[in-house]
Amino acid sequence: MEIRQLRHFMAVVTEGGFTAAARAELIVQSALSTSIRNLERELGADLFDRTGRRVVLTEAGRALLPRARALLAGAEEARHAVAAVAGLATGRVSIGTIQTLTCTDLPAELATFHRRFPGVQVSVRDAPVGELTEALRAGELDLAYLVPDTRELPEGLTAYASWQEELVLITAPGHPLARAGRTLIRDLAEEPFVDFRAGTGLETAVRRLAAHCGLERRITCDVTQIGLLVDLVRAGIGVAFVPRRIGERAGLPCVEIRQPEPGRRVVLAGRGPRPRNPAAAALADHLTGAGPAAAGPPDGRRLPAG
Repeated sequence: MEIRQLRHFMAVVTEGGFTAAARAELIVQSALSTSIRNLERELGADLFDRTGRRVVLTEAGRALLPRARALLAGAEEARHAVAAVAGLATGRVSIGTIQTLTCTDLPAELATFHRRFPGVQVSVRDAPVGELTEALRAGELDLAYLVPDTRELPEGLTAYASWQEELVLITAPGHPLARAGRTLIRDLAEEPFVDFRAGTGLETAVRRLAAHCGLERRITCDVTQIGLLVDLVRAGIGVAFVPRRIGERAGLPCVEIRQPEPGRRVVLAGRGPRPRNPAAAALADHLTGAGPAAAGPPDGRRLPAG
């Protein structure tokens, strides 16, 4: 049994299929399928049920899952120890992010980090907040940008930095609210809304805001991609709450919300007071401004991490 095979097994579990797993592992699908088949042959059992449209773990696969996680975590710790001695000449760090992140220009920050540590491989996962939280707690991610549903993070997680992002209402050009420029939440009861998928950081923040103000939104369409949400608003299907920077980038009217001032808290989180993985610690320092190459956030008000 090889670490590479276990990593391929976990990729299929995480990505939900062989094609997506091969893409995530940067190999062709045939090579990944062969790796899994060899692992199954060595273990003497099928790990996935391939009869349906989506691969599902068999009983044997479910039995292997926690052990595979533990073995990969041990291998990562070994790599981290070597990387620390090598001064981050090599290493690997995984970070999770939400689609609607605007407090940090993550691509630009990762590019700067790469120039400083070219031997460190960075893996980025985009997923709903619940999935990112569980992956972070399970050790599958080193860091993650989260939008907490409560003030406190789940046990075992630590916020290394925190930002407050302003939410605005975006509308189609020519919409009466666009001409007004400002509105009260209670005046939106008759407006149709385009909503993001349940469980995402944006949907959580918007749902909390609406509940706080007693607004029962009429959802005409819900989507899984922020680009599609913006396009639907532009087409006039409904209005939507988004971080200000997303509306500005789209060139849509951004209607300011009066009383209360809407916003959401975004945190960069990890396990423990400081990541044990040296590459993750270096990236956390960079993203929070503790490192010499770090830059300030492009949007959103920085808050104390606690």
